Amino acid sequence: MKLVTHLKDGHEQLAMLIDGILYDTDTINNELPSSMAMFLNYWDDMLPIALSAERQIKEGSLGKRASTIPYDAENLLAPVPFPTSCRDGYAFRQHVAAARRNRKVDMIPEFDQYPIFYFTNHNSIQGPGDISCMPDHFKKLDFELEAAIVINRPGRNITAAEADQYIAGLMIMNDMSARTLQMEEMLLNLGPAKGKDFSTVIGPMLVTLDELEQYEVPCKEGHTGKAWNLPMKCWVNGNQVSEGNLADMDWTFAEIVERASYGANLFAGDVIGSGTVGTGCFLELNGTGKLNDPNYQEQWLQEGDVVEMEIEALGKLTNTIVKEASDFSILGLKKG
Repeated sequence: MKLVTHLKDGHEQLAMLIDGILYDTDTINNELPSSMAMFLNYWDDMLPIALSAERQIKEGSLGKRASTIPYDAENLLAPVPFPTSCRDGYAFRQHVAAARRNRKVDMIPEFDQYPIFYFTNHNSIQGPGDISCMPDHFKKLDFELEAAIVINRPGRNITAAEADQYIAGLMIMNDMSARTLQMEEMLLNLGPAKGKDFSTVIGPMLVTLDELEQYEVPCKEGHTGKAWNLPMKCWVNGNQVSEGNLADMDWTFAEIVERASYGANLFAGDVIGSGTVGTGCFLELNGTGKLNDPNYQEQWLQEGDVVEMEIEALGKLTNTIVKEASDFSILGLKKG
């Protein structure tokens, strides 16, 4: 099942996406909620009703009572517009190894010992559309091609063996990064904070795990949890810059959930990203380019750039970089 949140009469509205048409959930069945947050908080009750309604729509037996809108004609929001928290992992060894190689440092052995994550600003989650950036964000502005999950029930001390049942589905994630801000503050061993908190993009839809069963593959040897063979791509202004596969995750989402929930409560609506796929950002691509060619010209996102991300079965996420009407700089406030 594909779940979308769109703007309707100034409010968020949850809908199913079926054959290019959005069906507002609360008009399909009056037991279904109109918001993703409510759906997630009552997941075990709502999912069977929603799957039954989806089946009726596909069979043509639902009738005409549902409110329907063409998918490409609506103002889409993030599928989970108000997540309760947002963590981002570091699951792709290829990306980590390439980034360290480009900095001429050895691969860190701890990567293979346990999964890690950081918290980012869940209040800056957004969906397709404009990404508003301040002047300092344009100093090495970057995208990051990722996938994300959302938690569908509360849990604590969840083991990796049971963690997949806490996953509602998968989405595309673009973990936007202002690299100059990020690198400066991380010199103090804290962050990334201001390098990340202006925008994290998810969407355009949440695809439930039942719909992804045909893409399941074994996870990496020695690991636990579901994995999916889903090609990942990114284009900037129509030029393809990244390509990878979600199956290349070394740490599974289940293992990241296990670590995240250790001694901590997870809640329905928590979003967790995979981390960047190999080749999935300009920081890595620029480093590799300069390593191979001293005359390589760095690429960074600019005002007006269009970033398109596509993961098979999860749709295409499109954003445009726009400049805020301000010349204020926090980099300009540095002392000394």
